[in-house]
Amino acid sequence: MKPTLLILAAGMGSRYGGLKQMDSFGPSGEAIIDYSIYDAIKAGFGKVVFIVRQSFLEDFRAVFSPKLKGKIEVAYVTQELSHVPEGFKLNPDRQKPWGTAHAVLVAQDVIDTPFAVINADDYYGQEAYGTLADYFSNNQGLDYAVVSYFLKNTLSKHGTVNRGVCKKDEDGFLHDIVECVGIRQLEDESGEFTNEAGKQIHLPKDSLVSMNMFGFYPDYFEKCSHYFSSFLEERGQELKSEIYIPKVLDQMINEGYKKVKVLESPSSWFGVTYKEDKPIVMDRIQNLVTEGTYPKNLWG
Repeated sequence: MKPTLLILAAGMGSRYGGLKQMDSFGPSGEAIIDYSIYDAIKAGFGKVVFIVRQSFLEDFRAVFSPKLKGKIEVAYVTQELSHVPEGFKLNPDRQKPWGTAHAVLVAQDVIDTPFAVINADDYYGQEAYGTLADYFSNNQGLDYAVVSYFLKNTLSKHGTVNRGVCKKDEDGFLHDIVECVGIRQLEDESGEFTNEAGKQIHLPKDSLVSMNMFGFYPDYFEKCSHYFSSFLEERGQELKSEIYIPKVLDQMINEGYKKVKVLESPSSWFGVTYKEDKPIVMDRIQNLVTEGTYPKNLWG
């Protein structure tokens, strides 16, 4: 059974200034998503699911459906504020989405295989997809997985970023994962952020962090649905509260429901958060094309 690639592409790109998931970065106009799908196909994935907003669904479909036709099965799912359990009364003033855990949850009706979760605006490297595909083949549906990177390779010089900081046990399983919001890069390539209590927290540059690349099985959906309902009961009337994938995994680990293997990828990660990141990403992709990792025209 070939795994599925689930791409979180519903963001509005407020810090970037536009829909970066459809912006051109490659020499023939490729988006970062194109390289992710190309790598996933090469690793043996058989389906891609896009999580998008209804407001740009048709534009998104027009960009990606023609180039992917005949190469991989494609599905589109929209993430909206109204996608909540029956009976929940939505705060009419809320505009912010419910977060990454909710974004994965809305795909439950179109995924029945092992699946990887990635961000639309991050480049994870070819090896990362091979690492997850091998894990799915050898794990036999028992444990989840998170692909980790060194913090120093994931920060932006142009502003703060959010990262899930991972701690693993002696057997290589995730001990806990904490979503750290607003991490700024320091001169020595380490990071620093302010926690909810207002305390400055330093993160060493070799801290392992999640870039929202996970490996799950379909049983994830039922458990996440339970957590989402509890989240709505507790914080659903707040205007900016979100439920993140790391929070869900942390709950699963603490309850003893699942183990999560920490896979360290040898790949070089890069991504785009701010407009100033774009020329850097374009240069990185051009270098990969020059080295022969990708063809100049990705889809021929």
